Amino acid sequence: MTEAILQLEEASFCYPGNITALDGLSAVFAHNRRSAVLGRNGSGKTTLFSLLNGLQRPRQGRVLFEGEPVRYDRQGLLKLRQAVGMVFQDPNCQLFSASIYEDISFGPLNLGLPEVEVRTRVERALWQMKLEGMEHRPTHSLSFGQKKRACIAGVLAMQPKVLILDEPFAGLDPCMAAEFMVILEELYREGATLIIATHDLDLAYAWADDSVILQDGRLLAQGTAEDVLQLEAVHAELGAEPLIAQFSRLLAESGITGSSGGSPPRSRGDLQKLLQAKKVDVTDVSGRNQ
Repeated sequence: MTEAILQLEEASFCYPGNITALDGLSAVFAHNRRSAVLGRNGSGKTTLFSLLNGLQRPRQGRVLFEGEPVRYDRQGLLKLRQAVGMVFQDPNCQLFSASIYEDISFGPLNLGLPEVEVRTRVERALWQMKLEGMEHRPTHSLSFGQKKRACIAGVLAMQPKVLILDEPFAGLDPCMAAEFMVILEELYREGATLIIATHDLDLAYAWADDSVILQDGRLLAQGTAEDVLQLEAVHAELGAEPLIAQFSRLLAESGITGSSGGSPPRSRGDLQKLLQAKKVDVTDVSGRNQ
């Protein structure tokens, strides 16, 4: 089994007014894996992320990083936040400096790194997020997508082991979302652990290795995305199932594709390859579905 890098053990958290956000939640996030966290609005996704990053402390239970309980003193939180970077859904909540360069350099400067090292990290982050030549632009003049990339660049400059992103594709047009996906895949290949919150079941099914499903602050299901996102209980809670999973099942039940002898398709590309391998014509598919 892949080693856990972040783990919650019976974690509970309440907001003022005795509003329960998490209730005895246990979840595991494995090293160098892509995890998708799903759940209805108010299910606890953002609170979960706040605990993983040390922004909030569980009222009960504990958070472990690389097998060790998180310490909530200054040094313990500094160590955690250097290793676990978080990008909020709204970039306006995260950008606070006058220029992109100042914003990206803020974290490394707070680590007390030499100026040369800070500059090297900022330049690499700018390159990774395709922001070269824009480092002196005022943050308020950026588009929504540019602000999002600037936020991620600021996190990358800290060289985290884990990157947590809350609804990373919200507000992005399809072209920008595709570019962002390429960037995430590059980070993954470089060894990063990626954790995202999303309402997009098709994205989670196609992209994630693992999936965590929350229900009213509790764990409904956890495991590989391929298995978890095909559970009827998950479909009932989220109100839908991945379209690719539904479509590929209907094709198999109708005898068009039959058994592929391997894992079912999880993306449009996978499904297209399967149909081509079976020499299925789209008109044949549409005819049988009528």
